[in-house]
Amino acid sequence: MRTPLPTVPVTLALIGTCILVYLLMMWNQEWVVRGLLISVYYHPALPEIRGGEVWRLITPAFLHFGLFHIVFNLLWTWEFGRLIESRQGGLMLLLLFLVCSLAANIAQYQVDGPAFGGMSGVIYAFFGYTWTQGFANPRFGVRLNPPVIYLLLGWFVICWTGILESLFGLGVANTAHTAGLVSGLAVSLAVIVWQRLVR
Repeated sequence: MRTPLPTVPVTLALIGTCILVYLLMMWNQEWVVRGLLISVYYHPALPEIRGGEVWRLITPAFLHFGLFHIVFNLLWTWEFGRLIESRQGGLMLLLLFLVCSLAANIAQYQVDGPAFGGMSGVIYAFFGYTWTQGFANPRFGVRLNPPVIYLLLGWFVICWTGILESLFGLGVANTAHTAGLVSGLAVSLAVIVWQRLVR
């Protein structure tokens, strides 16, 4: 008998939203992108956010530019999302997504401006969270395999070298990756401390 797939509605909702946004971009990319970026033009005071369009702090995560971009990101979203959600629930995954996408998006915006999108910052948050939960929280019940850790850390370093931009012209949101990883680690450590305090 096959092992049934875990019920992971939040993970599926994140993936479904990314796919829907990608399909809408195929219909009218400019309209979708202008509606979901933090801001159309860089301004440190975040005028659109101050005007009440607070969703823009989160929605750049749903933008993907190209088939490889979305497929790569959604495969990792599925792997890490279902791992976290099946063990700690959809609310935990949703809170992690909101906190870490906020951190990744704001950091990337302040360093390089509004022209970015994708779930990669969130993926590095999920990675950092899952990695530390695996070895520091016995309740989590699973550890990441070393090849996964090496792959994602290696990709992180490769992206920071700038070689992808030099050779292939690919823009990489390195600040979002870094802020995502740091925020994921921070949330994980906060969860571990809280669980130990309430024992």
